[in-house]
Amino acid sequence: MKAHKYWSIGAIVTMVGTFYTGYKGLKAAHKYFAFGSLICMIMAVYSGHKMISGNKRTRKQMGMKEVEE
Repeated sequence: MKAHKYWSIGAIVTMVGTFYTGYKGLKAAHKYFAFGSLICMIMAVYSGHKMISGNKRTRKQMGMKEVEE
């Protein structure tokens, strides 16, 4: 899933920015990078969950086909 890959890359980039601004002592920029990192991580987890769980409707149809056979 492309969305998961892009959210994960965005999370890594913002984490690096968070560490860098924290190291340099730039408090305002650190706050924005940390918030961006939080959003990217939440979206990466959500898109990964959607990728793993799949569609419930297709799983039910597959289960019904197995019962019929």
